[in-house]
Amino acid sequence: MKRTLVKFRNSDFRQFITRHQKYAPILFFIGGFIFDTLTLGRIDRIYDISVLCLHMTSLTITLYLFNIMEDGKLRNTIFERFEPYFPLAIQFFFGGLSSAYVVYFSRSVSLSKTITFFIILVLLLFANELLKKRISNKYLQFTVYFFISFTFFTFMLPVLFKEMNTAMFIISGLVSLGSTLTLIIFIYSRSQSTRLEINLAKLLGMVFIIYGTINVFYFFNMIPPVPLAMETGLVAHSIEIKNNKYEVSYERDEWYVFWRQHNSVFTHHPGENVYVFSSIFAPTDLKKAISHRWGWLNPDTNTWEIFDDIGFEMTGGRDNGFRGYTFKNNVKDGTWKVEVITEEGLVLGVIDFEIKTSASDPPIRMITRKF
Repeated sequence: MKRTLVKFRNSDFRQFITRHQKYAPILFFIGGFIFDTLTLGRIDRIYDISVLCLHMTSLTITLYLFNIMEDGKLRNTIFERFEPYFPLAIQFFFGGLSSAYVVYFSRSVSLSKTITFFIILVLLLFANELLKKRISNKYLQFTVYFFISFTFFTFMLPVLFKEMNTAMFIISGLVSLGSTLTLIIFIYSRSQSTRLEINLAKLLGMVFIIYGTINVFYFFNMIPPVPLAMETGLVAHSIEIKNNKYEVSYERDEWYVFWRQHNSVFTHHPGENVYVFSSIFAPTDLKKAISHRWGWLNPDTNTWEIFDDIGFEMTGGRDNGFRGYTFKNNVKDGTWKVEVITEEGLVLGVIDFEIKTSASDPPIRMITRKF
């Protein structure tokens, strides 16, 4: 056993980690992020569920081992040889679980939600780099763990129970809160070094503040309605259904406008219908009522006026998303937006465009795509 430990301590990999220990945690965080980005696809696949559950379980176990190792409880055990790698493993699982959220919702055309979470990831990276003790800081460990745990359960439980609503979000939050508090109290009771380093009331207060903040964000529609995601959203001149395919004809934008498929200016002919098409990813067998809310910006008052709220039912499971469309005939010139929302009023995405009516100008860059 001793010979094995000596060989391990003298290994090239350990020496490399020792030389670059300042940057190793960040690299492992990014490594976990990249790993999930390349391997994850659908949240309802057995592979994806297994990977995420393995990440969450491994993170919890590693966090426990990391916090008791300072008390010497891992001496003469199989875990002793891996002690230097516990912080790196924690970083890897943090990065992997964080990236899962981005992977599943980067498909959504509502980019603001994805960007919001990217900002949170950047803040996590900076917080981790700027804190002197980095991941060894126990306040950082447990607050980030709770944030990751909350995110994990909010899209995992709806997949498992085929239900997605406000009650399921609240249940997911309570499960995450309960499991995090259990882990904190368990480690606190077993680790003397943890008791000396942290103020339990302060740490629990930080966790409850994060819990309250996420709930406020949810009820003000500031986070995505996980695990739903809008994959495609565009305004079109015509839509036909042939052989279970939606043939959508629309004006495409310039080639360099990569964040939007349709032209932001819709060339409207008098009497012509204006169609809005959307495809929404949802896990298999998850059923949900979706609406297209048509709004027009009144230039006199600079306020949005709601013209129509047209709903339809959707069932999840299709790789390219559940497809649906609505249309209007009596439209005004000006700025329009169509919000794709759930029955709880949570916004999946926004399709915005400007209507300009012309009896002679033809649509530009017209294409027809099958969905």
